[in-house]
Amino acid sequence: MNARDVIKRPVITERSADLMDGKKYTFEVDVKANKTQIKQAIEEIFEVKVSKVNTLNKKGKFRRFGRYHGYKPNRKKAIVTLTADSKELEFFEGV
Repeated sequence: MNARDVIKRPVITERSADLMDGKKYTFEVDVKANKTQIKQAIEEIFEVKVSKVNTLNKKGKFRRFGRYHGYKPNRKKAIVTLTADSKELEFFEGV
């Protein structure tokens, strides 16, 4: 799996902005990706050292639109902790 396929997009919320002070960054990742693949993808894309990866599986919510109904897709989030000697991710500067 390509590193760009594993990491979909960053999650920028108020809570994730608070976590950035402790060198923790939140990303939406592929549902099938495991922690090792996420760690390797972050290290390859941003050229930093990752010390820890925590993942959360989010089940898709039920939605209706008139007589049509279904579920939103399942999502997976990863909170990536960088080592103390790693640089800040320039992707998140100014947030």
